[in-house]
Amino acid sequence: NPITLSVVLTSLALGTIFTVSSSHWFLAWMGLEINTLAIIPIMTQHKHPRAIEASTKYFLTQAAASALLLFSSLNNAWLTGEWSIMDLTNPLSCATMTVAICMKLGLAPFHFWLPEVLQGINLTTGLILSTWQKLAPMAILYQIAPTLNTPLLLALGLVSTLVGGWGGLNQTQLRKIMAFSSIAHLGWMVSILPFSPQLMILNLTIYLIMTSTMFLMLKTISSTKISSLATSWSKTPTTTALSLLTLLSLGGLPPLSGFMPKWFILQELTNQNTTILATTLALSALLSLFFYLRLTYI
Repeated sequence: NPITLSVVLTSLALGTIFTVSSSHWFLAWMGLEINTLAIIPIMTQHKHPRAIEASTKYFLTQAAASALLLFSSLNNAWLTGEWSIMDLTNPLSCATMTVAICMKLGLAPFHFWLPEVLQGINLTTGLILSTWQKLAPMAILYQIAPTLNTPLLLALGLVSTLVGGWGGLNQTQLRKIMAFSSIAHLGWMVSILPFSPQLMILNLTIYLIMTSTMFLMLKTISSTKISSLATSWSKTPTTTALSLLTLLSLGGLPPLSGFMPKWFILQELTNQNTTILATTLALSALLSLFFYLRLTYI
């Protein structure tokens, strides 16, 4: 029904806008809940067992993360008397808030739901889940970055980049490859967040553009498997060539634009005397680049 669809899409947009523009924890939580509830009908509009399974997994994970977020903000308000997002000072609240937002985003080791959910839905919903649904949690992370536990964030970022690289190696489904790509990119963003939030915004912007481009191209050529991508060259050579360039840019291959944020992040991490972390991130990027290159060879 067009009216129902317009209500759902409006709620989806409003939920994110609520969270991004609020300075009160309760309003931010409310925006995240609206966001979660609005995307469930979009995920289940095609009555298929895989879609129902994916939406159930997504709902349960997001509900658990929202409950943890609410507990964290309540705990902070109980101890400090402050509901403002900028005043997250209690160490326990900082740690639980970080875990809650990482669950919402799909960062490792809380990433298990993301490949399964993305595999069970169509490409259009996958595009919304990989791009728009990341904005609200990232906005909260950006606001509370100065108060967060830096070692915890760096550990989560490092694990995410490694899991995103390793996980995509043995996949044949393009949606699962995009899910592991998302996990790896989120790891890069979280790793640089304590040192330079502006670089995180740059990385997020380029990730959103590249991921949107990739999903729209896969939708255009109707490809969900590597084997179907291999036969698309004879039908749509221009689109296929552009999708291959987009894949290489997602992998961070110079001189494509996806290389720029990785370069800046490695430079900033080296300046902050975290050379071992920078080296490990650079090596994990090679894992991601390997499965992107394998797709382009096909």
